[in-house]
Amino acid sequence: MEHLRFLDACTEEHFAAMSRIHALGWRDTYAEAVPADYMAREITDDHWVPYFRENYQLGRARGLLLCREDVPVACLNYGRARTENFSAGVKEGSDFPNGAYADWGEIISFYTHPLERGKGYGGLLMEEALARLRAEGYRNCFVFVLRENRSARRFYAAHGFAWDGTHADIPFPPDTICVDLRYVREL
Repeated sequence: MEHLRFLDACTEEHFAAMSRIHALGWRDTYAEAVPADYMAREITDDHWVPYFRENYQLGRARGLLLCREDVPVACLNYGRARTENFSAGVKEGSDFPNGAYADWGEIISFYTHPLERGKGYGGLLMEEALARLRAEGYRNCFVFVLRENRSARRFYAAHGFAWDGTHADIPFPPDTICVDLRYVREL
């Protein structure tokens, strides 16, 4: 029987593992939506390390890893809803219209290693993060999901989220715009 455990991301090793899972997820999920030259230039295995480190040091967001034995299989960042774009790491210039959601919790990023999908790991990680947000006193939370990412939209719906009709445009140079849809739920 496999041994699963949650780790609060707080070390360089954790930040590197989370960044790598993010990069693998991006390359696998958004290959058709995000320009290839942007993907090759920006989506490196270590791209998010400084963002995770800074968010941890400043207490702006918490990273959570799900490990099978000692192998990280999924990761998630959560915290108080962003009212500015402090941690996206690749979405510079995007606008997160979150003023009305300032007292909400947010699932800031969430990825399962592409080779580990379909094993229930994402659901375990999501439920843990939602429980932690609830324990911190949040009554509602949201997550942004790219309109083109139908499988993630189905996943969030299965976990009680629904699109509230709001969105944010995400520019990718030179001329691609993707749309993040805001999915919300009560805690």
